[in-house]
Amino acid sequence: MSTNGTSESGCESEVRTANSTCGPDDLSVTASIVSMTGGILSNSLALFVLVKSYHRIRLKSKASFLLFASGLVVTDLLGHLVNGSLVLFIHSSHKQWEAFDPDRVLCGFFGASLVFFGLSPLLLGCTMAVERCLGVTRPLFHSTAVAPRHVKRLLGSAWSLAALVAGLPLALARPYQVQRSRSWCFFREGEPRDWLDVLLPLVFSMLGLVALLLSLVCNTLTSCALLRSKMRRRHRCRGTSYHLEMIVQLLAIMLVSCVCWGPLLVTKQSETLGSHYKQFQTLLLMMVRIATWNQILDPWVYILLRKAVLRKLYLVLHGFWSPRSHGIRHRKSTLLWSSGHIDTQYFH
Repeated sequence: MSTNGTSESGCESEVRTANSTCGPDDLSVTASIVSMTGGILSNSLALFVLVKSYHRIRLKSKASFLLFASGLVVTDLLGHLVNGSLVLFIHSSHKQWEAFDPDRVLCGFFGASLVFFGLSPLLLGCTMAVERCLGVTRPLFHSTAVAPRHVKRLLGSAWSLAALVAGLPLALARPYQVQRSRSWCFFREGEPRDWLDVLLPLVFSMLGLVALLLSLVCNTLTSCALLRSKMRRRHRCRGTSYHLEMIVQLLAIMLVSCVCWGPLLVTKQSETLGSHYKQFQTLLLMMVRIATWNQILDPWVYILLRKAVLRKLYLVLHGFWSPRSHGIRHRKSTLLWSSGHIDTQYFH
């Protein structure tokens, strides 16, 4: 989701003339371009890393995880392309909605796009957490129930649910509304007219919060199961290392989602439960900016938290914190790593 809603107190609140300028608006355009460019580049790089890993991996559980991760990165990439392009078009048209979108068709598409590309990563992250929990705690069931075709169906189900929530305001004649900054569209602001104006944003926020909560529960169960199996030596080190890599990535994804989307989801829920909207106008714009970083930070989880990077980090940390009696061995392993001749015994 690549959008920016900057308040323009020094500009006209409605239709602006073509030759009018505003400093905050220029900053908003620059921030949108930077966000869009950074998101496209980082997601493209992460997609390349995931595709390369998918062709190299033979472990079934790892392949399923990479399919989910690739779907998440593709969703983030399309979100930056679609929403970023809409933001740039709106700014290039000087936000004259009455001129380029008199019937509010573009506004409806923009609002639905923001909801879809905002909710999809949360649902996909939740699905990935449930899949990993089954893979670790119920491996036999996972090996028979989670085939590649099932992974594709789960991806389609997550996207379909996000699309359904995004399309509800349009289907129920409660279209998305141009926000106060006139640079984006979202759920209707102001006092609700009836229960539908309360229900629609509440469904969006509650579904996102439930996805985050379920991810937290599943990742906690998976981490505890891996810790017990590691202590009891029930799994081979290699299989456990794959699971540990995926859990580290899932925990990072969950943390990013909670930090980026949690404030906006809680804010929207508080608003729909009866708080005065004027108290949340400025805060809402800030929360949207924070939420846009979710699709920028997600791909770096797969770029940085790969097993090769984690191995190197482990060797460095282990060399610093190892007992003195083993200091020579760890210094030797560090030298071998830097020279590119590290022995595989240090990884197993």
